[in-house]
Amino acid sequence: MLVPIKIENGEIIKDEENAVLKTFKELGLREDHLEEFLRKNISVLFDDEEQETLLIVGQQVSDTERSRCDLIAINDSGDIVVIEIKRDVEDIKRRKESFEFQAMKYVSAYAKIKTREELVSRIFAPYVEKHKSEYSDLKNLNPKEIATRKLNEFLRETNALDTFNKKQIVILVASEFDNQTLSTVAWLCSNNDIRFRCIKTTPVEIGSKKLLKIEKIIPPTTLEDFYTEVPDKIETSYEPGQKQERSSTQRVNLPRMPKLFEWGLLKKGDILELKGHEEDSAAEVVDPNTVKYKNIMMTYNQWGQKITGWSSICIYEWAKKKGTNETIGELRDRKMQEQAKEKDV
Repeated sequence: MLVPIKIENGEIIKDEENAVLKTFKELGLREDHLEEFLRKNISVLFDDEEQETLLIVGQQVSDTERSRCDLIAINDSGDIVVIEIKRDVEDIKRRKESFEFQAMKYVSAYAKIKTREELVSRIFAPYVEKHKSEYSDLKNLNPKEIATRKLNEFLRETNALDTFNKKQIVILVASEFDNQTLSTVAWLCSNNDIRFRCIKTTPVEIGSKKLLKIEKIIPPTTLEDFYTEVPDKIETSYEPGQKQERSSTQRVNLPRMPKLFEWGLLKKGDILELKGHEEDSAAEVVDPNTVKYKNIMMTYNQWGQKITGWSSICIYEWAKKKGTNETIGELRDRKMQEQAKEKDV
C-alpha cells in the first residue's frame, strides 16, 4: 500500500490525492513499451542490496518455433538469465501457452548453448546490430566483434569465464500474476535446479504523477532472511577480476549506504573507484545516494553502470576506496565482524 502524505510544521497529514493502482493497458502502454523500459533500466527490478550484476545480450530472440524471448542477460556467475515480460494479468490469461511454460521453453533452448561464440552469433551480435547507436565508442568494429569483446570483458572481470552457462535463471515480470502461474513457479522453485523470480511492476497514479511499484513475489521473503549472520572470514587480498563471494549471509537485511556513513566507513569527500577500472573510475562521494563523477551527479549504480557498460551492477561488490583493496561490501563485513566480537566480550 502507498499512502500519500504531506508534512506541514512537523505534522504528518494524509494527502487528499489517493494512490490508485493502474494497469499498463489503462495507461495506454503496450508490452513492448515495458520491455524497452526494462531493457534500458533493468536495475529497477532489484532493490539496493539485491542488485544483480547483469549484461543484457538479447532482445526478442526467436526460437525454432518462432516464439520470441523478450530479454536475455548474463549475470556475474556466467548464468543465462531469461527475462519474460507480460503487461497485465489479462495478457497472461489470454495466452494459449502458460507464462512459465513459455519461459521454460526458452531456457531449455538456451541451456544448449555451450560456447561464448555461439551466444555471440545467435543472440548478442544481432542485439548489437539492433542497438548499434549505443556502441558508438566501438564504431570501428562490426557487431560480432563488439559483442565478442563486450561478452569476454564482462565474463573475465566477473571471473565467470569457466562457469559460462552452467546454470540458467528465469525472471517473470508483470503488473499482476494469476494464481496458476504463481503456484506452478513456486513448485518449480522447490523441485528444479533452475532459479525463478516473479516480480510485479505495478503502475501507480497519484494525481498527475505516475510511479512504478516493484515487488518481488517469488521467492518469498522468509523470517530467516532477516537473521543477520556475521561472515566467518573476510578476504583482504584483491586481484583484478577476483570475484567476491558471500557465504550464507542473507543480503536482505544487510546494512545499507546510510549505515555505512553512520559507521564512518564512508563519508562525504571520499574517493571511490571500481575494482578493475582504477584508472578511469574515480568518483567523489556526495551522500548515501549520490556520487560525483566528472562533475556529474549520479547514483552509485549509475556510476558503476557508466564505467563498466553493464546493464546493472551490485555496487557493494565492486566499489572500493581509492588506494585500498577492500570493496565497500568487505568493509561492511569487517565492521559487522568487529561488532559481533564486542558483543561476545
